[in-house]
Amino acid sequence: MSTPEFSLWIFISSILAGFLGSLTGLGGGVVIVPVLTVIFHVDIHYAIGASLVSVIATSSGAAAAYVREGYSNIRIGMFLEIATTLGALFGAWLTTRIPTHAIAIVFGVVLLYSAWASIRIKEHLHVSGPPDALAARLRMNGTMPIPGATPQPYAAQRVPAGFSLMFLAGSLSGLLGIGSGAVKVLAMDQAMRLPFKVSTTTSNFMIGVTAAASAGIYLSRGYITPGLAMPVMLGVLAGSLAGSKILVHAPVKTLRIVFAVVIVALGLEMVINSIRGTL
Repeated sequence: MSTPEFSLWIFISSILAGFLGSLTGLGGGVVIVPVLTVIFHVDIHYAIGASLVSVIATSSGAAAAYVREGYSNIRIGMFLEIATTLGALFGAWLTTRIPTHAIAIVFGVVLLYSAWASIRIKEHLHVSGPPDALAARLRMNGTMPIPGATPQPYAAQRVPAGFSLMFLAGSLSGLLGIGSGAVKVLAMDQAMRLPFKVSTTTSNFMIGVTAAASAGIYLSRGYITPGLAMPVMLGVLAGSLAGSKILVHAPVKTLRIVFAVVIVALGLEMVINSIRGTL
């Protein structure tokens, strides 16, 4: 396969990854790593490096559209980003001290459970309820636009639990080189009881900062190459912008199914590759 043809296929695959990542809040970079390693046989370190660059692009692209539409909650995202950034630095420190494949197996199992929990959970649990004391003090409330209806008010709950899960998400990002969007979405959706669309869009807003903290380490180790990172970044950005247009009108039930399917695939991929020793 010639270099232009290889770059074209990478670009097309990245568009699909960005589309899925935007709809689910996972970030297209997490989806593209299995594609690069399994289909295109790219070394996983370089695949993760390109993934992190694309995650930053996704956060800058799709997240801007979500903020403009009024879905992302900036106050909640900036507060939780404190935990994810600290976690990313902690995870990067752990990379030389803990076998990554062991952590990846645990993370894969958590993803599989999360998919099951995301499908079985009832939507009424996420309807606005009374905020806890910390959420009220930090004014972690807002309204979610509803096409053709009155905006739905909501308020964050169980902030300490969500903050702790965000630290875990950041640690996994630094340790495995992923955006950890799945953990971010689940922390906001199930722990903090935010509406699912608010969780996915705010996750898209947050993952860029978390990925940037990890990307610096991969850049210093020479794992980010422009020839690979550029088509991945452009493709993921294009796909994420397209996904942001669809998410506004997509039913939550459909988004939950897509979310579950994607993280099941990611979980199985992480477990299998960890057992094989390729992660």
